[in-house]
Formats: sequence, C-alpha cells, structure tokens
Amino acid sequence: MSKDVKNVPALRFKGYSDAWEKRKLGETNSYFTDGNYGESYPKESELSDKENGVPFLRGSNLRNGELIEDNANYITKEKHAELTSGHLVEDDIVLAVRGSLGALGYVKDENIDWNINSQLAVIRTDKSELSGKFLVQFLLSWRGQKELLSRNTGTALKQLPIKQLKDVPVPIVNLDEQKEIGALFSSIDNLIAATQRRISALEEIKEALSQYLFVQKWRFRGYSNPWKRVVLGEIADIIGGGTPKTDEPKFWNGEIDWYAPAEIGSNRYVAGSVRTITSVGLNKSSASILPANRTILFTSRAGIGNAAILKKDAATNQGFQSLVLKDGVDIYFIYSRIPEIKQKAIRIAAGSTFLEISGKKLSQIALLVPELNEQQKIGAFLKKLDDLVAANHSKVSRLNLLKKFLLQGLFI
Repeated sequence: MSKDVKNVPALRFKGYSDAWEKRKLGETNSYFTDGNYGESYPKESELSDKENGVPFLRGSNLRNGELIEDNANYITKEKHAELTSGHLVEDDIVLAVRGSLGALGYVKDENIDWNINSQLAVIRTDKSELSGKFLVQFLLSWRGQKELLSRNTGTALKQLPIKQLKDVPVPIVNLDEQKEIGALFSSIDNLIAATQRRISALEEIKEALSQYLFVQKWRFRGYSNPWKRVVLGEIADIIGGGTPKTDEPKFWNGEIDWYAPAEIGSNRYVAGSVRTITSVGLNKSSASILPANRTILFTSRAGIGNAAILKKDAATNQGFQSLVLKDGVDIYFIYSRIPEIKQKAIRIAAGSTFLEISGKKLSQIALLVPELNEQQKIGAFLKKLDDLVAANHSKVSRLNLLKKFLLQGLFI
C-alpha cells in the first residue's frame, strides 16, 4: 500500500484534501469471476431469443462504460439458473478479458441478473471500501486503460487473465469523495445515453417520414400535381473522376481540391479535401472541376453509394460518379433520395473483384420527382431533421470531450 502527498488529483471537489492511496485490485476485498463455465458452457440448443431468454453478454455489448443489449445473445432461463457465477448485480463492473480488451460496462438497475460469456469477467467491489461506479470511471480513464492494456498476454488472441487484472493499481479514496465523482460521471453518462437515444429516435422518424413523402402517401398542403418519372441522366450530368500520375510532383499540391472515396464517410457536406492537384494534374487525370452547391459526390466502386453535397468546387478520383444537378432540381431533395438510388445502383452494378456502377448505368436509374417548389419543401423539411440529428451528434461529441477532460483531471 502506498500513500503520498503527490497522489492528489488535479481537480477536486470542495472539502476534500487528503492524498489518495494506490492499491492493487487484488489487495482490495473485491470479488472476481469470469464466464468460463467449463462443461456447463451453453450449447446451441440452450440459446434462446430476447422474449424468452436472458442476455448472454459478449465483448461487443460493452460500449463506453455501458452494457448495450443490441445484438446480444440470449440463453434459456434454465441455463441461466445453472450458471450462477455469471449473474450480474447492480454496481458490478463487466470487462472484456479476451478479444475487445479495455472494453468495460457498468451494471445498472436495468442490467441486473444478466449473464456473461467466456470473453468477459466481473469485478464486484466491497462497498465499504470501493464503489463500482467510481472504479469503472477510473478504468475508463487514460491511466486505467493503460494499466489494463499493459497487462494483456498472448499473441494471436490477446487475453487479460484475472491474475493479471488483480495486479492493476487503483485509487482508494474517501467513500464520500468516491460517491461525488461517481455521481458526476453517472450524470454525464446518462446525458450521453439520452442524447444517443434521441438520435436513434430522430433517425427512425426521418426514415418513416421519408418513406411516406417519397411514395406520396403524405404531401404538403397545396400540392396535388402528379410526380414525374425521370432518369438521373435527365436531371443531372453524371461525371466521373480520375487520378494524375502519383509520381509527378507537378500534378500535386495545387489549388484544386481532389477527393478520394474514403474522405466522404458519413458526412453530409464536404468543403476541403486532404489532397489537392494542380491545373496540369487535372488535365492529365481526365477529371473535371465540379461546381459547389450543385454537385452530389457519389461513390461508384468498392462501397457504392456514399454521398455528400459539395460545398466548394473540387475534383475527384475515379472512385466517383458525381451528380451535377441541372436547373429546376433541388439538391437536398435529391440528396435525400440517395438511399433509394444506392439500392438501385447496387442491383445493376457489375464486377468480379468488386462491384462498380458506371456513369451510363447510373444515369438510367429512375425516380419519381415532383415540381421544383414541392422538391424544395420536402428538401427543406428533411434538412431540418438532419440538422437536428447533427446537432445531437455534436452534443455527444462535446460531452465525450468533457468526460475525457474530467477523467484526466479527477483521477491521479
């Protein structure tokens, strides 16, 4: 056991000044168990479904200190009753000891009596000494993660044996201060989780509303004219990209933004690429400058259908077939149809090594399109929903940054 005046965090709740202790987990009164059930491990016939079974957690169900039931496996209630060592109780810490090392989950009221598979282990603290809510936040901090990951063993499959886990040094501090710190992070975690649920709900709402609007089950008041069937080639010029020679310096580091598909990701807008080409490079690449605010970049190979609205004139490599919209077309209305365009593009794509959609085939994809005013109405409505989703994503990012800062400051 060590106690030192240097063991004081940079940030402190008012009223606390004592130095913290450091103690190995194995020197605390904590209980450790894992999901290695030997011959009793669930067989295929002992798996169940969500309605009739008990969650049987694996590494992918641990995310940012939370237990996530999405894509969980389930075991029968009879098998669960047999595997008693893996029953979770409130304030337990679940951590990955195989595979997803460093992943952690804190057991809340809604997770009580779930079970764990062989990838996971449980730390159950002595509440008169150490709060699980406090300890999990330390283990999520950069220091805690470093201590956990530095103790893995194995080569092909990394593991964190319980013997090694017990060697991790952890802070021991006044229980009241533990409670304050745990409550603070619990509030932040709850806010992050609530915001993420809001994002999921908004995305579901948008998907449902889009379906109603695009099949004309719902229409804005004042619009009744039938929608017109068009192909993309009638409402947009389909323009491919190209790449100049990579070993010619005169072609690169110029004034023209040049995009590769990996830069699109899930972005709605792009306005600055990581690479640029010169005018000479543009001519050599057989690419064209695409106009901002009229172009939707559309990936056409090795991952068809990622799309973004171009906010600054640019060019692309050959991984795109971009849609440069003609007059009388609302860009956000067409951008909102990308999921439908993507599905149709994948169905008609060709290729043996990887699927690719040509500009000619893309131009033949048909859509039902209303007059411009109705396009603008629908586009503006869906953009507001997307802006709301983006604002909530930004909120989650800010909360995660705040949590990261606090984890660094509130722990030694």
